Formats: sequence, structure tokens, C-alpha cells
Amino acid sequence: MKASDAEILIVPGYTNSGPHHWQTRWEQKLTTARRVEQAEWSKPVREDWVARVAEEVNAATRPVVLVAHSLGIPTVVHAVPLFRKPIAGAFFVAPPEVDNPSIRPKHLMTFGPYPRDPLPFPSLTVASRNDPFGSYEHADDITAAWGSLLVDAGEAGHINAESGHGPWPEGTMVFAQFLSRLRV
Repeated sequence: MKASDAEILIVPGYTNSGPHHWQTRWEQKLTTARRVEQAEWSKPVREDWVARVAEEVNAATRPVVLVAHSLGIPTVVHAVPLFRKPIAGAFFVAPPEVDNPSIRPKHLMTFGPYPRDPLPFPSLTVASRNDPFGSYEHADDITAAWGSLLVDAGEAGHINAESGHGPWPEGTMVFAQFLSRLRV
């Protein structure tokens, strides 16, 4: 599949993805990409975020590829039962441990626990060995339950602009390879 064959839905996490974040850069470069906008970025409500993702997926006119970062990942996974359109694939980056009582802010725990059912579409998850919001072991466990391919990003922090992943060329290459393996 080529990017032009799909509707690429960018699903940011808590507080949105700023102008230097790789998600924003991809959205600007990929002509078929658009961001799933949330009403409240700094005080996320799980039911609202999930409904918004489902609404965007169900409005799609082409095969959907989801690109979720951080809190966007549990949002997507909780929305799966609401999807009425098929998903071509999902690219997940930096899954947070939303069921960890030490997560801050505390209200992010309302997005946990993650559903553990296998996902009904291909997925790839990129996780870091030193992400302050989620351990690599947690990412390994949850992606195994989903049937997602796990890619080890090494010590890459939260894989966002603050950790030096604004342009993130390695991510672009992994995403391009993932897309090339998806069926229209």
C-alpha cells in the first residue's frame, strides 16, 4: 500500500503533538494524513477521545491507517469495537503504562487497562528502552497480546520532540516499510 491509497489518521496523545513533533511533520508531508482533533487535549476523557477516533474512522472513504503516539494508543485500542470501517493497519509509538499508579497526571489511568484481545488488523509498535511513561517490558507484553510486531527503538525516551525525535527519519523509514506490507 502507498500512503496515497490510505486515509492516514494521526492520533496524538496527552496535550497533542506540537509543531516540532514527528506526528505534526508527517501530517504536513503526507497528503492523505489528517489529525484526529480532540476537544480537550490537557484533560482527556477516555469516552470522548475514543468516540472521536471512532467517528473519524467511520467517516473514512479509503482504507484507514492509524498513526498513534502515547495516549493515542490506548484511545485507538479502546475504540476498536466501535469501528464500522476496516482498518488497513496501525502504527503505534511509545505506549504508556496507563494502568501504572505512578503515571502522572493521575487521570491518565482512566485510559487503562489496555484491552488484551488480538487486534483485527496488522499493527507495528515502536517502543523505547528508557521511556519515562512506559517500560519496554510492558510494551513487549501488551504487543504480544495484540499480535503486534514490536520494534526496539533503543534508548529513545518518549520518542517525541522533547527526546530529540522531531524529524525522526528512522521512524519514517519504519513507517514506509510497514505501509508497503499492507494490503489495500
